[in-house]
Amino acid sequence: MSPGRVLHVIVDGANVVGSRPDGWWRDRPGAARRLAGRLAAALSEDPARLAETLGRRVDPDAGDEVQVDLVLEGAASRVEDLPTHPRLHVVHAPADGDTAIAAIAADLAVSGDPVLVVTADRGLRERVRGTGASTIGPGALLEALPG
Repeated sequence: MSPGRVLHVIVDGANVVGSRPDGWWRDRPGAARRLAGRLAAALSEDPARLAETLGRRVDPDAGDEVQVDLVLEGAASRVEDLPTHPRLHVVHAPADGDTAIAAIAADLAVSGDPVLVVTADRGLRERVRGTGASTIGPGALLEALPG
């Protein structure tokens, strides 16, 4: 089977975690662990369903895949014991997450595969759209994740 397309989903971890007032500010490392765990679970259970819930389509029978880049910044970026999955790449932003997200989107844009950035940050949305990426809000991702 020939390799299919890869849907690249870049998650603005701080923005997604901060979109729900569930006490995340009392335990930023724990919030990062929970988000990484939910992403890993979605990738394990049914990545095609995850893509569909985000308004995208992948066809596993054609070799399509979903790859998630979770970008963490600040205290969350220093967490090392995060849940893992082969299609989940955790990026520990050395400075601000927005710069890392924009750089990842630009790097992935050259592949020709679709790039979807999950954030509610208007400025970041504009930056990544300039690379050809599309955007979606945190609520859509959270609704797509198990648990």
